[in-house]
Amino acid sequence: MNEMNHTGETGYHPVFPIEKTNPYPMTVTREDGTVLSHTVSRFGETLTFSVPIPREWEVLGGRMRLYRDDDGAVLWLEMTEGDDSVWSVTVSGSQVCADGEESGLFYFRFEFDTRFGHLIYAKEENDFGAVYKWKDENVHAFQWTVTEDGYETPKSWYGGIMYHVFVDRFAKSEAHPDMPRREDAEYNDDWYHGIPQHAKYPGGQVENNEFFGGNLWGVAEKLPYLQSLGVTILYLSPIFRAYTNHKYDTGDYETVDPSFGGDEAFVNLLSEAKKYGIRVICDGVFNHTGDDSRYFNRYGKYDSIGAYQSKESPYFDWYRFREYPDDYDSWWGVKVLPALYSGNPDFRDYICGEHGILHKWMSCGVSGWRLDVADELDNRFLDDLRTRVKAENPDAVIYGEVWEDASNKIAYDRRRRYFRGRQLDSVMNYPFRDAILSFVRDGNVGALEHAVRMVLGHYPDGCTHLLMNLLGTHDTERIISALAAKPMGDLDNDALALIRMTEEEKARGRVLVGLASVLQFTLPGIPCIYYGDEIGIEGYRDPLNRRPYPWGREDETLLAHYRKLSDIRRTHPVFAEGVTRILHAGDGVFDFTRGDGDDTLRICVNRSDNAYRIAGSYTDLLTGTEYRGDAIVKPDSAVILTGNE
Repeated sequence: MNEMNHTGETGYHPVFPIEKTNPYPMTVTREDGTVLSHTVSRFGETLTFSVPIPREWEVLGGRMRLYRDDDGAVLWLEMTEGDDSVWSVTVSGSQVCADGEESGLFYFRFEFDTRFGHLIYAKEENDFGAVYKWKDENVHAFQWTVTEDGYETPKSWYGGIMYHVFVDRFAKSEAHPDMPRREDAEYNDDWYHGIPQHAKYPGGQVENNEFFGGNLWGVAEKLPYLQSLGVTILYLSPIFRAYTNHKYDTGDYETVDPSFGGDEAFVNLLSEAKKYGIRVICDGVFNHTGDDSRYFNRYGKYDSIGAYQSKESPYFDWYRFREYPDDYDSWWGVKVLPALYSGNPDFRDYICGEHGILHKWMSCGVSGWRLDVADELDNRFLDDLRTRVKAENPDAVIYGEVWEDASNKIAYDRRRRYFRGRQLDSVMNYPFRDAILSFVRDGNVGALEHAVRMVLGHYPDGCTHLLMNLLGTHDTERIISALAAKPMGDLDNDALALIRMTEEEKARGRVLVGLASVLQFTLPGIPCIYYGDEIGIEGYRDPLNRRPYPWGREDETLLAHYRKLSDIRRTHPVFAEGVTRILHAGDGVFDFTRGDGDDTLRICVNRSDNAYRIAGSYTDLLTGTEYRGDAIVKPDSAVILTGNE
């Protein structure tokens, strides 16, 4: 983002050519001398920003130009020269935040007057290395996020492993085989070969009213399997009463859907999961309901007076009608998903109040929430939600569905403040997913380096350690298909539903999923396995990515690999909070470390055509191979090394 509009002397002197690569990087330090890898601090914390300038450039004076995003104010902070021609400025968030604010988002660069003209020190577009510019063109600002002093995320979650279950497709119950079936629903009893109901073309209408019979009793019966994968967090797709199989069209927040086993099955799952040391996160769909709900009640199926039925409904002001009753705001124009006005005080109290929905389910043992389409939720609602969740359980977590850089996200012309202290703990990490796919599938190591530097540079540490690092979700292609299956091209869903990977493609897919999962498990954050990715379920876009889990027909090679990654992660605490340092990102190789000093692991993924050598004595935790002299990372392989250079 280029927020800078300063115009000064822009003369260029040919004596000092400007190189793209900056040999004099900016450093950011705390008062105790700790050098930071990001520009994120607390409101009362003091940081020193230092910029080295060659003496021969004869700097006469320097300033930090700080753009305050909250109100557009531009602040100029004088810099002083120290040893070795290093220019510095020391500043705290409390000095620069807007009046009445205890957090803020800022963009900054440095400007110097030299004997040869005006010099700008800034960030180049798509490059986290700083550059010098003699002209005010193509100049991009560094970002500085100031969080509230009390902003903390729960450390007991760090280093965990998450598993994402789409309830209808994960497991039927052996102990409860006869679940209730609705008369207005369709049922597919072909668990192993059935193709999910789908529209012919992407974006076409489909009722999503077909069920395969997975339920919460079945999930509870598979907890030993999840434990064998090292899972510490179970993230459930929506479970509350609704018309569809995906349940993102909530009908009643107060009741678990009977087809999933109802409240009894859910309370049982929470109790059983606790015995296995597994926390449960629910999917909070608070941006919209179904039109078939007790709140909207378009079809009169509920014994309430819904907003569609009467303007006197207690829920009428929860929705926004343009022309009553048939013209109303809905999620992305999907009329069966009328949008909620989450800023409405009554709705906020219903969800976040002392006796609201959050209280009801957290009292039963829910440990956190993933917020669907967090970008569309009102700031006041998010503030209230965090207050209630943390009041119920200070150790609970709040995740947001955000697909981009969440630290500076603009949604519907509003800057979001997810990470400033009163809203989210962390987010779904789509930037890592997209970059990992680009690297593993296409060899684009630059995309991966950029994503890692962006996230580590912009997110508070507490958010980074909790990141939901995903490769697949209910919204994306299956990871093995995304990496190794035939491209979708312009094929419609009917054609895609019939495609199966060849044995050659599956073999290639195992290799590439293996590489992608190494990055997923070792980069900062918490790996989130979408059910069945660990055993090679294939499938193109939604809903073809929602086939039932094929119990007893798993890809044992992939499963063994995931279990190995889980063992490594559980036995090495560097994956909880260990520092990340990129050592090499180029020529198809991504090489980095986690940790400090003796407690350091080195991870390398090689997508080039040549072997990559790492000098030193190491043991590869993936294979047990011992290296004395040079560790060899073969093409299309990965290592997780312990040892010394």
